[in-house]
Amino acid sequence: MTGGIGCVQCGTRSNPCRCKVVGPTLGCLCFLGAAIIEWPVGACVYLFKHVKGRRIMAHPATVVYPKVSNAIPI
Repeated sequence: MTGGIGCVQCGTRSNPCRCKVVGPTLGCLCFLGAAIIEWPVGACVYLFKHVKGRRIMAHPATVVYPKVSNAIPI
């Protein structure tokens, strides 16, 4: 905790206080938004093509969250 602000990823060098709050928070919101759409679609695809369905359902966690979280340095 630095200056009364809750830290999510302390120890990063991307900003002066070395804490990321905004990026991971927006990443989480984007993850949830993508998951609401992609998980049901992935479940339907999984019935016919297991590997493709798993890849669709993993997309929010493996692509969306890291890209959004890392794009915002604070």
